[in-house]
Amino acid sequence: MTAEPGPVSLTAAPALVIGEAIMDVLTGADGVRRSRPGGSPANVALGLARLGHPVRLATRIGRDGPGRALHAHLREGGVELTPESFTDDATSTATARLDAAGGAHYTFDITWDLPPGGLGGVGGPAPAHVHTGSIATALAPGADRVFAAARAARAAATLSYDPNIRPALLTGPDRERPRVERLVALSDVVKASEEDLGWLRPGRSPDETARRWLAGSGAGDGPALVVVTMGGAGARAFWPGGRCEVPAVAVEVADTVGAGDAFMAGLLSGLLDTGLLARAGPSAAPGTAHARRTLREATASARLDPRVGSALALAARAAALTCTREGADPPKRSEIARWTAGR
Repeated sequence: MTAEPGPVSLTAAPALVIGEAIMDVLTGADGVRRSRPGGSPANVALGLARLGHPVRLATRIGRDGPGRALHAHLREGGVELTPESFTDDATSTATARLDAAGGAHYTFDITWDLPPGGLGGVGGPAPAHVHTGSIATALAPGADRVFAAARAARAAATLSYDPNIRPALLTGPDRERPRVERLVALSDVVKASEEDLGWLRPGRSPDETARRWLAGSGAGDGPALVVVTMGGAGARAFWPGGRCEVPAVAVEVADTVGAGDAFMAGLLSGLLDTGLLARAGPSAAPGTAHARRTLREATASARLDPRVGSALALAARAAALTCTREGADPPKRSEIARWTAGR
């Protein structure tokens, strides 16, 4: 069992998450407003740290009250922010109105940028794995720098991506689709929701889009694993050799805020644990080329590799447990273990 995260040493190469950290203002069905830390990439970073992985986050937060609260929340969870993440501008916010089923509908007040210089501008040792997605990969002026950072990282790190489409911030699928698909082509692992894929490719089934994204992976260009989440209906995983269903774990839902991000963190954690993505650690830890090759070998057969299966199961449990709590509050590894044992 991996120990709970305390102060994280980042002398070894950590995972690097690039993307927004924002303050969610949640308005429940009862009309009560509650402020909670959020932002999809920040939630993934927190989820990974709580599952015991060293994590650095390159983001943009203000030195105002909401920014200080965000920083404290992430630091207490084991996430280190890069020095360039801090700005004198206001911290971005998202206002989420929850429906009767706990689903969230967002409006945003957000500015997104990164310091110039790609990964050279985010400091620290070179990352073993890089994750990005959501608003950070779509909103100018920072989106182009995120793409440049991901492209520069690929030679020395495995990559994952979650488009997490926010239509209210975008001009339309025809303009956004090329941006999404160039990041898909760079990535080793992609997670997207049914809603993401339906918006990006109207009239095409999510399964068809997932298979299309895998089409280039036989030549080593494109993801080896694409997972499509379907909320309470679970998820479907696709790889060049086959596909499988990932059942949802039945729970009493408080709200669904952050559930997809917890799923992403659980999936990455499981793949990192088994060496299917490059990870920080001793010299025995597999390097990027070895991990990428191992992942592609694991997804070449029609049979579900047990390592991929265990990562998908961890992802489903992490998402389900998050749904039992208010706001984006991903679980620790010990919480998942206790909760699973008690079911």
